[in-house]
Amino acid sequence: MFRLSNLIKSVTGGQKERSLNGDIIIWNFTNRCNLACHHCYSYASPNSKDFLTTKFILGSITELKKAGIRFVIFSGGEPLIRKDIFQISSAMRDAGIVTYLSTNGLYIDEQNVDQIIKTFNYIGISIDGIEEVHDEFRGLKGAYKKSLDAIELIQKHGGNAGIRFTITNETKESFYSIFELAENIGVDKIYISHLVYSGRGLDNLKIDISKEERRKFVEFTIKKAFQYIQEGRDIDVVTGNMEMDAILFLKIFGKKYPKLKEEMKKRLKNWAGNSAGVKLGNIDWLGRVKPDPFFPHFIGDMSKTPFSKIWLNKDNEMLNKLREVPRQISGYCEECEVLDICNGGSRSRANAIYDDLWAQDPSCYLYDDEKRGL
Repeated sequence: MFRLSNLIKSVTGGQKERSLNGDIIIWNFTNRCNLACHHCYSYASPNSKDFLTTKFILGSITELKKAGIRFVIFSGGEPLIRKDIFQISSAMRDAGIVTYLSTNGLYIDEQNVDQIIKTFNYIGISIDGIEEVHDEFRGLKGAYKKSLDAIELIQKHGGNAGIRFTITNETKESFYSIFELAENIGVDKIYISHLVYSGRGLDNLKIDISKEERRKFVEFTIKKAFQYIQEGRDIDVVTGNMEMDAILFLKIFGKKYPKLKEEMKKRLKNWAGNSAGVKLGNIDWLGRVKPDPFFPHFIGDMSKTPFSKIWLNKDNEMLNKLREVPRQISGYCEECEVLDICNGGSRSRANAIYDDLWAQDPSCYLYDDEKRGL
């Protein structure tokens, strides 16, 4: 996750560098879902059954704390399908864990909206295009309106909700409209996610955009981050699953603020790019642990081994390789002089295309001169 707005504000404002106080877990609490999104990495289905019990999940909270987990993103499937989701979130917050909700918004209503705002620190709602595009991509007519109604309801009750948008060939025509929508309805965050080849996203590899298109969209996203700050708009711009964005961002930032470029570069190196298995992990709906939600291999199973022993295992060769900075990656990454910023990007995309976890990220859109350093 690359927080453009936060970096611009902190560096230009002379603020102290912020560091993530703990690790992040994306937990797929269920594989049940009321939609059939084309890019779904977990093959979520309305016919799935929950596997992990409330007792098991609540009992695992001490293990999360022991392992240094500070943030849990509630995902699925659709997490609001679980009747115990508020009990789980409340228990985590009582334990000092920050909770985020990633939802399609269709189950948010007058009866539960206050509880959602109370038990989650942040709410992200997926909007993948204008009405027709979103409904087609998400597999349900009327989904777009219901998701917008959910955002409006959250705002009406004093909460904040952000928009999550995934760029694909099916949604790209709505890319610019998403920013207009965010501005018009006053959300506090826009999260632009790039496709990772996993789950339905792997089956539908053909729906990914070209490198040229990706670069154009990233340049616009960066432009918007600067624009919102200059205009005093309280909209944070964040990108995900494309750590090369940081390098293009640094190039643009350096032209705007040449005297602050080295400070920004230092912070980006400290951020260290792709954090799968480093500061980011995933627990799936069966309790299996992966370095990120898209990763093709598991590093453990919570039903057999306590989470802290999985996450803190210093003998796990895969985790050790992921935690190298910079990672040892082949292809054009071997000669890249900015590898210590992006850390090689997505290992899942590399594995999907080259059948090699340690190959170059095939989605890297950087020009050769940018790979030689900035």
